[in-house]
Amino acid sequence: MNKTILITGGSSGIGYQAVVKMLNQGNKVIAPCRDVNRANETLEKLKIDTYIDIELDKQIKLPVLDLSSFKSIELFLHKINLEEIIIDTLILNAGLQYTGSKKPKWSSDGFELTFAVNHLANQYLIQGLLQLLYQSCFPRIIITSSEVHNPKSPGGKIGETANLGDLKGLRSGKCFEMIDGGQFNADKAYKDSKLCNVLFGIELSKKLESLSRKIPVIVWAPGLVIPKSKSGFFRYSRKYNEIGQLIFAFIARDILDITETTERAGEILFELALDTKYENAMFIFKTNRVLGPGKRVFEESEISEEACNDQLAKDLWLFSSALINTNPDIK
Repeated sequence: MNKTILITGGSSGIGYQAVVKMLNQGNKVIAPCRDVNRANETLEKLKIDTYIDIELDKQIKLPVLDLSSFKSIELFLHKINLEEIIIDTLILNAGLQYTGSKKPKWSSDGFELTFAVNHLANQYLIQGLLQLLYQSCFPRIIITSSEVHNPKSPGGKIGETANLGDLKGLRSGKCFEMIDGGQFNADKAYKDSKLCNVLFGIELSKKLESLSRKIPVIVWAPGLVIPKSKSGFFRYSRKYNEIGQLIFAFIARDILDITETTERAGEILFELALDTKYENAMFIFKTNRVLGPGKRVFEESEISEEACNDQLAKDLWLFSSALINTNPDIK
C-alpha cells in the first residue's frame, strides 16, 4: 500500500535520493524546501531523476519551510494541519554542519544555528504534526542522527567530544553558544546536536508509549557520506577549510574506502520509511557501521553512555519546549 511521507532535508543528498525512490514506488511525498527557488529547482530535478511524467505534481508537494525560523515552522504547521493530510511516515532528516567556523551563526530567533536546525526544529515539528500521524494505520517516525554522538565511535572521538553537561546553555535562555554553556566550537556543536537527536528520540518514544501510542521511533546513523560533487552535507564546512576538506574526502572516500554513497544511504532511508519489518518497533538506533574498506553493515547499535541518561532526555525535552514556547506534554 502506498504511503504519504513527510521528509525534511529532501531536496539534496541522502534525503533527495530517498525521495526519488519513494516517488518511483508510487508514494506521495511532502518535502519542504527552505524557499520557493529551492522548491522549483527540486521539482525540475525530480522530473529528470524519476520515472514519473505528467503525474509528478500529484505525488510531490514542496512547501516552503525554513527550519531556522520559528515563524516559518509555525506557518507551515498551520497550513498542513488545515489540509488535514494523513502522514504515514515523518522523517526528520535535515541537518547542517559548519565545522571550521570560529564564530557561531545565529537563527532568526537568536539560537546557535546548528542547535536550532538540527534539534529545536525537530521538536517543534513533532509537536505540531503528531495529530496527523495518529490518523495513519501504521505511523512511524525516523530521525537522522550520527555515530559521532558517541565519544567511543571512530568519528566521535576525534576533536572535542559530544557532551551536554547539565544543559547550562539551555537553562540560560537565548543567545547561548553551546548547549553545555561552554565556548563555541562548531564541530562539537554538531556532535552535541546529534546527541540531542538520540535523546529526543528516546524521550519521544517514552511519551508516546505512555499515551498507548505504539509508534516506532527509529533513530539512525547513515555513516560518513561524502559525494564527489560540491553539493551534499559538507558543502557548508567546505567554505571554512576547502583544502582540508578535499584532502579528508580523498583519503576517506578514495583511498580508505570507508565512506557511503548518497545513493546507498538514500536507499537505507527509503527502506526505514517503508519496510513493514519496522511496523512493530518502538525505539531503535541503527548505524551503517564500517567493517573494513568497502564493507559496511546496517545494524542495531548501542547508543552513547550520555544518551542513556533518562533525566537528561527529560530535561532536554522540557527546556527545548520552553525555548520554542510549546507545551512539553504531548497528546
